[in-house]
Amino acid sequence: MKVAIVGVTGLVGSVMLKVLEEKNFPVETLIPVASARSVGKQISFAGKQYAVVDMETAIGMQPDIALFSAGGVASREWAPKFAAVGTKVIDNSSAWRMDPNCKLVVPEVNGYLLTEEDRIIANPNCSTIQMVLALFPLHKNYGIDRLVVATYQSVSGSGVAGIQQLEDERNGVIGNKAYPHNIDKNCLPHGGDFTDNGYTVEEMKLVHETRKILGDDSIRVTATVVRVPVEGGHSEAVNVALKQPFNLNDVRSLLENTAGITVQDDPQNNVYPMPLHAAGKDDVFVGRLRQDSSNPDTLDMWVVSDNLRKGAATNAVQIAEYLLREQLAWNTSSNF
Repeated sequence: MKVAIVGVTGLVGSVMLKVLEEKNFPVETLIPVASARSVGKQISFAGKQYAVVDMETAIGMQPDIALFSAGGVASREWAPKFAAVGTKVIDNSSAWRMDPNCKLVVPEVNGYLLTEEDRIIANPNCSTIQMVLALFPLHKNYGIDRLVVATYQSVSGSGVAGIQQLEDERNGVIGNKAYPHNIDKNCLPHGGDFTDNGYTVEEMKLVHETRKILGDDSIRVTATVVRVPVEGGHSEAVNVALKQPFNLNDVRSLLENTAGITVQDDPQNNVYPMPLHAAGKDDVFVGRLRQDSSNPDTLDMWVVSDNLRKGAATNAVQIAEYLLREQLAWNTSSNF
């Protein structure tokens, strides 16, 4: 199998390499793809060295699967060109997420929607992925009426530039800014550009993507995105108004039996999810489970995940694994 990683030299691209290797994904030929300035650079994968190539070269090699993490502009231009030669594109940008002709997939939630005909498959926003995985069993069993979510997003969500700004400020270095204000010792209620309705682009992603993945446009969602001085891992305070009464022990059991979720909910012993402990792990961690004291049919929970793993690279690779297991990604020139 030929697997391309488009944007291989970026933060998410490097994690995609790591996850593919950890999962022993059957890569016979790796095709590392990046911008012109990185062409020729050597990439190490599974004990072999591969030279970075440009887009045209990669398309000519007709990869079976292409994992894209090169930004929306590049994806809009190049993903269809890969798809045209029979490649299954799994795209991590926002370019295709709300396209009615593209599936927006968290495999544990709606992987069953994928078909042999799908050529471009969208990977959701990192904050959406972790939230919908925790919401899925609740929606399935009780129905969700309304969500109020506040995210506490790490600087790695802004790529290398975000991490660099935090490190520069902590070391007293004057450097380039990923944010309009200092991030060290600060919190910025600002994720993405502000829109005409007063929300930011990142906040509206949580609204639209959640509805699309759960397949229910009636869910009312309001979100506030906050950037915090944490290097990696996103956290979310989620308030879920359910359509039916619930028992907290039943909810805990549902979450404990959901693939990809680890429940950490023993606050009396200081056990609850934290980004520091989620780092490098693929699960979504859920805790601080409690009935909203102001509304008995509403659940409060705290949801944490490594945004570069399950929030990006791992989810993309899991989509590829799903395609492989279901034999949906085959084409006439591939081996599966």
